[in-house]
This record gives sequence, structure tokens and C-alpha cells, in this order.
Amino acid sequence: MSHHHGHGHGHAHAHAHGHAGGSGAAESAGAPSDRRLLIALAILGSFTLIEAAGGYIANSLALLAEAAHMLADSASLLLAVVAIRVARRPASPRRSYGHRRYLPLAAFVNGLLLFVLTAWVIYEAILRLMQRPAVDGRIMLIVAVLGGIANLAAFLALSGSRSLNERSARAHILSDLLGSIAASIAALLILERGWTIADPILSLLVSLLILRSAWSLTRESADVLLESAPPRFDVARIEDVLLGHVPGLIGVHHVHVWTMTGERPTVTLHAHLAPGTAHYAALGTIHARLVEYLHVEHCTVQIEEGDCPTPDCGPGSTRG
Repeated sequence: MSHHHGHGHGHAHAHAHGHAGGSGAAESAGAPSDRRLLIALAILGSFTLIEAAGGYIANSLALLAEAAHMLADSASLLLAVVAIRVARRPASPRRSYGHRRYLPLAAFVNGLLLFVLTAWVIYEAILRLMQRPAVDGRIMLIVAVLGGIANLAAFLALSGSRSLNERSARAHILSDLLGSIAASIAALLILERGWTIADPILSLLVSLLILRSAWSLTRESADVLLESAPPRFDVARIEDVLLGHVPGLIGVHHVHVWTMTGERPTVTLHAHLAPGTAHYAALGTIHARLVEYLHVEHCTVQIEEGDCPTPDCGPGSTRG
């Protein structure tokens, strides 16, 4: 759907706004996400207490760390569900783009939670390396295997996830799955070799993997909140897609690209047209090509003939 309107400022000047989909599409896309997240939440939430109890009885840091991570995962999944439902609220004069920014905000909070929990695991692991407490390897192995099955089920429940919010939840669950595997290996080493040191060592190794996921998730969601261009989106391609393909278009400048949720880009730009060019036709072609070739979700195009009146806006610039 696209809307075009124009108004004069002493020179030819117009705007085009384009939307790739309406609120109905957002709701239909959000419904499967809602169901997937609720299924994963039910699985993880029901097993968190079991893993915590098993870790306490077995005196295993790996299991206690897993219980803490699963608790954080359950909280993050609940936060993700709330964020999706809040994002369905219609736009308002105060929030003209709607409420979808809650999705990357939730993902950012999830990433920070991973950092905090991993720091706790590292601290506890260092203490256990010095103290070497006894660990019940049999209970540890049983609970770790069951925890791995629960995490795998939750991970599969989120298969097909595309949004940043769902991918953040999958990052949490994947870290838990790695933790369950490490706890199982540590339990086997304790049972077979009596190496209680395996419990804190493998907890430290898993923490490094989790830190990597936490950094990637936090950085990506922060980029969205800071209105950076989407990853792997080449801003220079906008000129390639438009110049030579839009009749009367001389150049584009003052280009800005960002994304609302980390998925499809939003673009604003100034389009310099040759005198006598049909504005409405040029606007329609620009919008159509941006949607078709760059999958732009929303675009705003300012049409100009002659010099650009905007401060610091040169006709040869691609960013303003």
C-alpha cells in the first residue's frame, strides 16, 4: 500500500510514504510467534524447578547454573510474549510507528541478562576450583540428560523463528542446551574418574560460549535501537536500484536507513528529478523498486527539482 501527496515550497517538493503491510499482517505474523514462545515457555518453566532441585541435591554448579539460565530463559520468553502483544497495539499520535520497538528492546534486555548470569557462573566456578566440593555424579547425570531433552524440545518449538525477539529466545535456549551437554559430560567424568573438578571447568567453558551469544544478541538489538542500518544491508545499493531505472531521476541524497525490529529496512531519501518529470510516476516507481529489490518495509521520499533546501544536504551525498 502506498500513499502519495505533494506540497510546494517555492520549488517542486513532494513526499511518498510506503508500507509493505498493514496491522493485520503484523497480527497474523505475530500469532505463530506467540504460540511458539508460549510452548517453549511451558517446557522451560516446568523444568526449571526440577533442575534447581537436582543441582542443590547433587551439589553441582553446572546444574545450578543451568537452572539459573533456564529461569532467565523463562523470564525472557515471558517478556518476549508480552512484547509481541504490546507491539500489536495500533499507532498513536505519540508513537506514530506503533509499539514494535518493544521487540528489540526485549531482546536487548535478554542479552544483558545473559551477561549477568554468566558472570555469576564464572564467579561460582572460580570458587569451586579452589574448594573442590563433593558432587553426586549419578543425580547430576540424570537431571542433566532430562534438562537437555527439555531444552531440545523448547529449541525445536521455536524452529522457523525469524524475528529478532524469537532469535534472542533461541539463543538463550541454545546456551542452555550446551550447558546441559556440558553437565552430562561433567557427570560422566565424575562417575568414571572421580574428577569433581570437571564440574566448574565445564561450567567455565560453557560460559565462554554463552558470552559469545550474549555479545552478538546485545550488539544486534542495540544496533536496532540506535537506528543503524540493518546488517548486510548495503546503503549504496539504493542508488544502484534507482538510478537509470526511474525516468527523470538525476540523483538521490540525504539517505537514511534503519529498521524497526531488526528485520525489514525503513528508508528515507531525497530524490533529485529533472525539470518536467512527472512526480507521481517517479514516486510510484521509486517506491516499487525499493520494495521489490531491497524489501523495504516503509519508505519516505522527498522529491526535489533544483537545489536542496535542507541544511548540510549536498546533491552528491548518499547520507545526510
